Amino acid sequence: MANSTFDLPIATPPRTKSFGLPAWLVLVCVVTFSVLLGAGAAIYKNAPPIPVTMVSPQQEIVMTQAEVQRGQATYLARGGQHIGSVWGHGSYLAPDWTADVLHRWGLATAGVLYDGDANFSQTDLEALPPVAQAQLQAEVKQEFKPNRYDPETGILSLTNAQTQGLAQVFDDYQALLLNGSAIHSIPRDWFPEAGDRHDVTAFFAWTAWTAAANRPNSPLSYTANWPHDDLIGNQAPGQFIVWSIVSVIVLIAAIALFLFVYLTQEDAEEVQAVAERPALRLATPSQRITTLFFGVAMALFGVQLLMGMVTAHYAVEGEGFYGIPLQQYLPYAASRTWHLQLAVFWIATCWLAAGLYFAPRFGKHEPKGQAIGNGILLAALTLVVVGSLVGAWFGIQGYLGNDQSFWFGHQGYEYVELGRLWQLLLIGGMVFWLWLMFRALRPALKAEGNKTGLNHFFLYSAITIPLFYASGLMYTNHTPISVAEYWRWWVVHLWVEGFFEVFATVAIAYLCSELGFLKRSAALRATYLTTILYLGSGVIGTLHHLYFAGTPVFIAAMGAVASALEVVPLTLIGFEVVKSLKLSQEAQGFYRMPLKFFIATCVWNLVGAGVFGFLINPPIVLYYSQGINTTPIHAHSALFGVYGSLAIALMLFALREITPDQFWNEKKFNFAFWWINGGLVTMLVTGLIPNGFYQLMQSINHGTWYARSAEVIGSSWMQGTVWLRIPGDLIFAVGAIVLLYGVGQAIWGIFQQPTQPQPLDEVQVETPAT
Repeated sequence: MANSTFDLPIATPPRTKSFGLPAWLVLVCVVTFSVLLGAGAAIYKNAPPIPVTMVSPQQEIVMTQAEVQRGQATYLARGGQHIGSVWGHGSYLAPDWTADVLHRWGLATAGVLYDGDANFSQTDLEALPPVAQAQLQAEVKQEFKPNRYDPETGILSLTNAQTQGLAQVFDDYQALLLNGSAIHSIPRDWFPEAGDRHDVTAFFAWTAWTAAANRPNSPLSYTANWPHDDLIGNQAPGQFIVWSIVSVIVLIAAIALFLFVYLTQEDAEEVQAVAERPALRLATPSQRITTLFFGVAMALFGVQLLMGMVTAHYAVEGEGFYGIPLQQYLPYAASRTWHLQLAVFWIATCWLAAGLYFAPRFGKHEPKGQAIGNGILLAALTLVVVGSLVGAWFGIQGYLGNDQSFWFGHQGYEYVELGRLWQLLLIGGMVFWLWLMFRALRPALKAEGNKTGLNHFFLYSAITIPLFYASGLMYTNHTPISVAEYWRWWVVHLWVEGFFEVFATVAIAYLCSELGFLKRSAALRATYLTTILYLGSGVIGTLHHLYFAGTPVFIAAMGAVASALEVVPLTLIGFEVVKSLKLSQEAQGFYRMPLKFFIATCVWNLVGAGVFGFLINPPIVLYYSQGINTTPIHAHSALFGVYGSLAIALMLFALREITPDQFWNEKKFNFAFWWINGGLVTMLVTGLIPNGFYQLMQSINHGTWYARSAEVIGSSWMQGTVWLRIPGDLIFAVGAIVLLYGVGQAIWGIFQQPTQPQPLDEVQVETPAT
């Protein structure tokens, strides 16, 4: 969850022969992706089996493979990971279904063992004398830990106590999935058909079995003993402590080595002072159309912010919004889906628009019809965004069948919610975007000659964007969730957190060299070095998301060490801030606001991606924090703090160059900068951090099931810290509104200016210094 890029590559990298860096980059890619693909093969081979049948000692069929698979598809079709979580992956308000079913099943089994009554509660267990309680827990553990699955026949044999206990769970869940739960924002009639409720419960029960039963020839369950539950005998593996310690040692050693190389080989002449204030340019026709992308992105940002407030409020008023029965019209799963999906959409739109703006600028070429192509792409992306959001709502509301929801509605997975049709159309749009960029860059590519130069690197980084997003096509709603999670994190970690930011890094390095802040050779070398540092750790670091996703336990060891190395490039941040101050004051004045957001990106990269990301990366920590509100601390500070700030910085760089001074309101943008970042800090300090750490203590002391229970979710501490988010949310919202106004004013001013048919090397419109 820690990320690893430095986003303002104006510092001097360690001195390395530039002709060797492309070869090193290829080698790093080959090695790291070979390891990641090999890990994927191991995950596929060792995925938890779905028994053909689960049977009682009397050979009665309790549930079948077909029911489990239908239950998975049904659960995903209705919003899936946005109503609770499975194996800790998903939302945090409703229960983790794996942990909840497992504990209910354990209690009911304990009741059968104790007095023959499956209606046994946690209160009944705690009322027993300590000795009797320990004895009963030992008996329950013996019921769940042995693996009675026969791979030859595909039959899983349950004990008599397990069978009776599971029957009680099915009865409980028939009521829960029909009547809902206000405290957990589970809607009434979530699954109105009794058959669907049975199948979904069967799917949850299968995940609970995988979390309890030991792998063959292993002392750990298929999920490495996650979730923590003393009743079942799920305790943290000792090796998790070892690998967590190793990850910290590797992190410290790697940072020390990097700093030694960096400080001993620095060349201060790589950074150049720029004495003159840059002058304004006239936009080309395609660049003017590109500014509309930024306008759409800001509109999506505004809606995303509103959905975030609605989603957060569901934690204190589970069925409405200040008395309005919003759950009927915009259920929690829909508001959360829109909140996350819109975040990806608006940030990605800014980055795509930056590519369309910079391509003719870097290529010094405006192809014929480029503006029309940009307009077509904008219309197509708008269609995909609107279609996917509407489709997701229809899927969540149950208006589409399982497969229809997968194709047109909701895939059920976080960050890849949009239906498969919209996903394919979005990939097609990104391929079209790539072609538009190539057209504009083609003269520069030919002139460069060197296929490892900045122009080519800019193109290569752009190619990775549709390529790695397409990895989300490698699974369906019927794919075993271990395999689906593996490929989903290719999208979330390698696409969202990785190659999009590599693309942005190349763009910034190129821009700094164009503006004269950085020598072109240094920009190229910095870009290669940054990409090598990221891929060298970040590719294998993808595995740190998969500790408990039904994967072999060695995945935790690989993910722990690699994700620790992801933090190493973040040590560059302090140097980047210092180096940026060497730019001339006049040049900084012109680009003051883009540079401010770049520096904010660096700071949040260190805090949100580095500190809060590494906080939940070590296996022993994530064992207790998986699926609770410590993850949103990292998610908010990294997703907006890093990627949102970077998107805004790229947008403001483009707009500043072509916005007439009278339409560029520096004070508004500065106000927006401080209020947005101040609001994010306030939100974290007063709400998310105390909320998440309180829940973490409950998970450590009592178990994952309890940390997600109504007793904790509805506690005065959890409810109070949600209310304490309001000041931060409002401060952030005020800053966002001012930003939206400033961007709209800039775009309006650009459209008041004539266009320039071709981008030229020299500036187009001289203006007095402000």
